[in-house]
Amino acid sequence: MKRYWLGTVGLIALGMAAPASAADLGARPYVRAVPPPIAAIYDWTGFYIGINGGGGSTHTCFDLLSDALGEVGGPEGCNNANGGTVGGQIGYRWQTGSWVWGIEGQGNWADFSSSRASLLFPTAVINSKIDSFGLITGQVGYAWNNVLFYIKGGAAVTGNKFEVVDPTVPLDVTANTTRWGGTVGLGLDFGFAPNWSIGVEYDHLFMGSRDINLTGAGIFTFQDEHISQDVDMGLIRLNYRFGGWGAPPVAARY
Repeated sequence: MKRYWLGTVGLIALGMAAPASAADLGARPYVRAVPPPIAAIYDWTGFYIGINGGGGSTHTCFDLLSDALGEVGGPEGCNNANGGTVGGQIGYRWQTGSWVWGIEGQGNWADFSSSRASLLFPTAVINSKIDSFGLITGQVGYAWNNVLFYIKGGAAVTGNKFEVVDPTVPLDVTANTTRWGGTVGLGLDFGFAPNWSIGVEYDHLFMGSRDINLTGAGIFTFQDEHISQDVDMGLIRLNYRFGGWGAPPVAARY
């Protein structure tokens, strides 16, 4: 009887010491994994307007064709003018995948001016100045999210003043002309905030060569020059785009 009682007590103790089964535990709460937000993708599509500023240089060469006294013509030399410019641009871009296409119009005030002595007449001074220019261009670019590299090309127009002065004659003849030519360029834009981007751009203007009639008072009432011209510019640009630059991050769904 004593042995039976001790055995019963032992079985009860082992039962109390046994771990609880899985059925005795409460169910674990289910927690659904939340995916991280998707990063915003920049979209360059839309109308934009902006301002620009920078510097440029022109290479303008003069060749005398004829003058009022019928003197023998020849090369008079080239002016290398440097100066600053400020202006604005307006355009439209549309994006397909990573490729960006665009069209833009730009207008600037400028002060690219220079003077030099004539190679034909050492007492004469040749002055040249570009006081304005405009560009109408198409663009093709490639975007890495909010960074856009592009090339551009199209038409260019410059507002010029040409002058030849020789106080010993006296001679003072001038011409104010508008010249049309072509342009090519490249640029890099960076979208630093919604709707805003900043960038740098280089442009070369091929203005070709023209026969220009300069007129004035004095003994020399006119002078015909064959004038060729090229322009190089570096610009910093700030643009504002109408509408959001990119889609907001996609919210996680629960």
